[in-house]
Order: sequence, then C-alpha cells, then structure tokens
Amino acid sequence: MRLLTTDTVDDAEIVRGEIVYAVAVSGANIVRDMREAIVNTIGGHMTRYENLLDQTIARALETLSKRATEKGYDGVLAIRLSHPMITNGAVEVVASGTGFRYARAS
Repeated sequence: MRLLTTDTVDDAEIVRGEIVYAVAVSGANIVRDMREAIVNTIGGHMTRYENLLDQTIARALETLSKRATEKGYDGVLAIRLSHPMITNGAVEVVASGTGFRYARAS
C-alpha cells in the first residue's frame, strides 16, 4: 500500500478513485492532562502529548491504509492530516486522500 502526500504517481500510470478517510481519537487521562498543563504554564517539552499524537497519527494512517485496501486500491494520493486537536481530554486526527489503482495493461 502506497501512502503519498503528492497528487500524482510519477513511476506508474494510475486510475484515481474516491476519497478515503480515517478518524482516530485517543483519550488522555486526568493525571497526564494536569502534568501537561503545568508544563504548558512554565514552559517545556510536552513529551507525553507528543507521544499520544504520534500514536494517534500512526493509527489514523493504518486505518486509512486498511480502508483503501478494503476498497481495492493500491494506494492513497494527496494524503492530508487534520490539525491534531488536544481538547477535552482527547486527541483527534483525521486522515484523508484519494484512492488509486495502478492501470492494468490490457
């Protein structure tokens, strides 16, 4: 499965399909929120939220790949990630793109 941020595939002829998307939401916990609020106030590296974001983005891309495969696509073009939001104790990431298939020789 090829996941690309570009709008084209330079090394092969393709047929574009429909939009494919995935949503991943991860919950934070109250202890992590309190610690990160303190770090945010005094300044510093918010590593716990960064790790949570990394995991959530990875899960969104994994789900995007799975959905594209289920639809019979060989990959997804023009992948975009929403601006990850940390709000109300949760992290939300939306990944979307255009599914594509490699053109088959007749």
